[in-house]
Amino acid sequence: MNIERQIEFDKVKELWADLAITDWAKKKIREVSPYFSENELRKQVRDTTDARNLIEKLGTPPLQNISEMKEILLIVEKGDCLTPYQFERVEKVLVAVKRLKNYLERGKMHNNSLAYYDENLDDISELREEICCKIRNGFVDDYASKELGQIRNQIGKCEEQMKQKAEQILRSYKDCMADNYCTFRNGRICLPVKKEYKLKISGSIVDKSSTGSTLFIEPTSVAKYYEELQLLKINEENEVYRILYTLSAIVLASAPVLHENLTMIEKLDFIFSKGKLSLSMDGTEPTINTERRIKLSGARHPLMDQKIAVPLQFDIGENLRGIIITGPNTGGKTVAIKTVMLNCFMAQCGLHVTCRQADICMNSSFLCDIGDGQNLAENLSTFSAHITNVLEVLSEINRDSFVIMDELGSGTDPAEGMGIAIAILEELRKSGAIFLVTTHYPEVKEYADKTTDIVNARMTFDKETLSPTYQMVIGEAGESCAFYIADKLGMPNEMLQVAIRAAYGEDAVDSYKFQKPESTIRKRNTARISKTKKTKNTTDLTTMYKIGDSVMVYPEKKIGIVCVPVNEKGVLRVQLPNKKIWINHKRVKLHVAATELYPEDYDFSIIFDTVENRKKRHDMERKYTDDTIEYES
Repeated sequence: MNIERQIEFDKVKELWADLAITDWAKKKIREVSPYFSENELRKQVRDTTDARNLIEKLGTPPLQNISEMKEILLIVEKGDCLTPYQFERVEKVLVAVKRLKNYLERGKMHNNSLAYYDENLDDISELREEICCKIRNGFVDDYASKELGQIRNQIGKCEEQMKQKAEQILRSYKDCMADNYCTFRNGRICLPVKKEYKLKISGSIVDKSSTGSTLFIEPTSVAKYYEELQLLKINEENEVYRILYTLSAIVLASAPVLHENLTMIEKLDFIFSKGKLSLSMDGTEPTINTERRIKLSGARHPLMDQKIAVPLQFDIGENLRGIIITGPNTGGKTVAIKTVMLNCFMAQCGLHVTCRQADICMNSSFLCDIGDGQNLAENLSTFSAHITNVLEVLSEINRDSFVIMDELGSGTDPAEGMGIAIAILEELRKSGAIFLVTTHYPEVKEYADKTTDIVNARMTFDKETLSPTYQMVIGEAGESCAFYIADKLGMPNEMLQVAIRAAYGEDAVDSYKFQKPESTIRKRNTARISKTKKTKNTTDLTTMYKIGDSVMVYPEKKIGIVCVPVNEKGVLRVQLPNKKIWINHKRVKLHVAATELYPEDYDFSIIFDTVENRKKRHDMERKYTDDTIEYES
């Protein structure tokens, strides 16, 4: 069963993917599915909220597609030389990294945890400036090296000398010329000499006119400059390649940092795409629970026009597990159940929901049976597909599932369909799952009134504008094969007995001939929810980490050492290889305590201070000195 297509989450994904910039983020969006870890789900929802808040306060983040940059890195890692155009692409990405880093830096003033991802970005200013100096407008700049500038200057002089020499001969032998200007043929400067005067001009015939009356001759005195020009151009090409290979080597040396930048851009693009989707749909952050409680206030279908959609109020949980919605066709029942499940599905994928307020429980599975219950041409094949789908739902259901079924029991004789509907509802009730169904049968309403854990509901509609109206004709019943089909497709005998008893009474159960021996529905293994142990957070932030504690930095999972403890804003400083970073305490986890790594009186300046500063401090302890100790900001 394609749950995403049935509840239209595939259409939400299309809108979502259009808001992403990078190919990786678009691919990840298409592969998104519900999270079953409470910790991971809460993180995803929090990221969506942080992304939306940053966009609202600072505008759209400066992200760009980096697929071309990945191809460039593959080329340079193979040892090939990059072209000037490719170097300009590298520079463009580095500029984007710098702008993104500045964007996140500004987000820190709003205490947004997403802003601290800037520590994982490096704009490699040295490489960017080097490319700027040597590449311009798709070419290697004249000033990329001193030698290249000299060569190109000589090329210019040589070309000018060639032109002057040719024009001098043109003027001297004006009567022998077919035209009064020089021309280029096959890359050489030639004179347009009349055929009858070819012996008067010393040189090589390069070309002739279409009529043959004009010969294009390269004078001998010009040819020596041409040879000199070719040598200069060879030198120019060699120098250009030397510069390009040198730059390529610098890019290769920076490849690990560039890869890390690209990975971080892709991750941020995915996160910010969720914030953009929330803004475009006017979404709200849902509250996540594991107590089997769903409460939606002002819910609407995310794909419907807000001006048209009527807000829906929905509440289920505590001792209530099932809701049966009844009413005629075109009453909005199908839209209602899709709205509820789609919002719950979006929430468990880490997205915001289209509600005014939402408290949504985690579900181990989302199951549905939405058929063409409003089609007057329903026949045997439709009912078969319906029963097959219902049996698949019942094989996967457990107490943590969420199920919706549309037009329960439709597609067959009303009496037998009603009986099957009640049998299915009994199985849903026994499973302990949350379920939401729609139906036409008045007997099902009576069943709900008499059964605990289930309540009736109705959808209102305008009777004046309802069109068309479908009515059941009483007394013209045809033969139905509903029980027979359900039996052949594998419905257990116990369920069939409940259905027959509800439709025709106890006597009919005794007279019915079952097609197979007694059987039960085989349960499948489904995902289980991983709940977080709830503890009271009474920890003082300033005592969470001590200097010297070894910590794991997420999401990169890098090991670092605490050099400045957590301040009142929840930010600490961590020493990583070759750099120190400020980071929110929520993104680190204790790896090994300092008490297990160092003696009690250990001097941490050995780790965190420079040799020069330690020497100055030692001198200060022994004598008076004018030296000062400088610390990193």
